[in-house]
Amino acid sequence: MRYRITHRTAYSYASQVTLCHNEAHLAPRSCGVQRVLAHKLSIEPHPAAYSEHRDFFGNHVAYFAVQQPHTELLVTATSEVELDTDIGRLHLRSNTAWEEAAAGIQSQLNPASLDARQYLLDSPMVRASAQISEYAAASFPRNRPLAEAVHDLMQRIHLDFSYQPGFTEIATPLEQVFAHRRGVCQDFAHLAIACLRTRGLAARYVSGYLETLPPPGQTKMQGADASHAWFSVYDPDVGWLDFDPTNNQIPMDQHITTAWGRDYADITPLKGVIFGGGRHKAQVGVDVERV
Repeated sequence: MRYRITHRTAYSYASQVTLCHNEAHLAPRSCGVQRVLAHKLSIEPHPAAYSEHRDFFGNHVAYFAVQQPHTELLVTATSEVELDTDIGRLHLRSNTAWEEAAAGIQSQLNPASLDARQYLLDSPMVRASAQISEYAAASFPRNRPLAEAVHDLMQRIHLDFSYQPGFTEIATPLEQVFAHRRGVCQDFAHLAIACLRTRGLAARYVSGYLETLPPPGQTKMQGADASHAWFSVYDPDVGWLDFDPTNNQIPMDQHITTAWGRDYADITPLKGVIFGGGRHKAQVGVDVERV
């Protein structure tokens, strides 16, 4: 399956911004089942400084600075990717008990398992608690296969928590999400990661896009798609397995991966520092088109 993704972010400021420094995680990454065919980042006003690099987690990062006064900033990322249609095969191959997976991360010294260890610990936006550990325990009885246990956890989060845009913000603590049982995809991914880490399992946050389809007989609206988030758990025998608790599904050929890290703070799509500007508004529009 081949997709073209257009991600537009427009900032408007009440007064002039004299200088801004920005960092963008907007380029999809090539990984096992996904290949990046093209990527372009357009910035208006034109930046005085621009560079690209790979971050600690291997994600593509663009840095840019606009040094001329401006009251609007438009950042447009256009990418084309190709996904394998047989993405779910790893889940079928995973039959390790979850306790064995947790023990394998601790005992194996191969590069993949050593890398996975960094995803065992609390991170800035994902801190486990006794309540979260108790919630997770119901999905992890002794000797249950890892993929089956995580699938059950994903399904429980989907059923127990309500999707409610606007209830949470980027910095809303996970404890508040858990207490009120509502949030958005970012919150549900963070919750699942916290649950898994209480079981001694390595879990990471994945950002990307999800193709959405209009109701039968209707035309898809421009900009109707959105950034999305889900999570992965590490099975030492087969690798990383993806799960999407927001939609209660295994990510297949409609999920496009941009970046991964310990949590959202590691891979914020666009962040920066501005001088001036006063109050501002941000509008984001995403189009995911099959090519």
